[in-house]
Amino acid sequence: MNQHAVILATASHDHTIRLWEAQTGRCYLDFDYYDPALVPPDALHVNMHVNRLEITPDRRRLVAACNPHILLFDLNSIDPHIPVRTFVSHTNNVVAVGFQYSGNMMYSGSEDGTVKIWDLRVRECQREFRNDSPVNTVVLHPNQTELISGDHNGNIRVWDLRANSCSCELVPEVGTPIRSLTVNLDGTMVVAANNRGTCYVWRSLREIQTMTEFEPLHKLQAHNGYILKCLLSPGNKYLATASSDKTVKIWNVDNGFKLDKVLTGHQRWVWDCDFSVDGEYLVTASSDTTARLWSMRAGKEVKVYQGHRNATMCCTLRD
Repeated sequence: MNQHAVILATASHDHTIRLWEAQTGRCYLDFDYYDPALVPPDALHVNMHVNRLEITPDRRRLVAACNPHILLFDLNSIDPHIPVRTFVSHTNNVVAVGFQYSGNMMYSGSEDGTVKIWDLRVRECQREFRNDSPVNTVVLHPNQTELISGDHNGNIRVWDLRANSCSCELVPEVGTPIRSLTVNLDGTMVVAANNRGTCYVWRSLREIQTMTEFEPLHKLQAHNGYILKCLLSPGNKYLATASSDKTVKIWNVDNGFKLDKVLTGHQRWVWDCDFSVDGEYLVTASSDTTARLWSMRAGKEVKVYQGHRNATMCCTLRD
């Protein structure tokens, strides 16, 4: 098992993945990544980059959603920069990746317009849902039987894994790309963020033996620029929105999505964020090359992770 109680990973356009000690800010592992399905082992693919990082539920492996493949790294390997598995099926940027609670099933979404289901024990894609425009974001509903995707045309679709079909569709703003989706842990709230800086909030209703349905709850004009990531905290206390305006805003869910804090410090676009398991800390990734750790109570930066030489595009935290 990985010896670190907290695993914090970042990926950058400098073609490296870094793992950090969250409390000290020390980088204890960094490696160049490459896709063996695209290039020889001793070369880097200049056009390949990581769009999303996720740590498997068993904390042993790291998955990188790349262009156009998905790479699986063993964090306990003596040579972790060599992927132990490459998932080949997408034909464009893979922008979303995640897991069922068991850790055996992985899902992904891509700008090739597909949502795919994978078994981590094999290399082949197990199932595929075809969307009619590039997919920007995918999340798994806590019921573990539905995937929710958002696309470039502004569509939100629910994919029923049991019926193998689209069971519900929402279009909050026609033609405005959905950039990010988040679902709270009990599955009762869904938030979508778009390119116009707007968040749409729905109450998720689930009737017995039927599909998930959505009741409009709130509309929030969160930023003047793009929202690049929205995320509900584990305790459903906060909604975080990361933006092209260089800020991350923290909204109080229980208080009608009232603005609680504005996290300032990044010098360029903030692409990604992830909460600690208790919701007390948030890590962010930015084009200014840094990742930062913020205290939700203080609303201030408590640690800066420096070392990447180009834009830091994604981060993931497992504690």
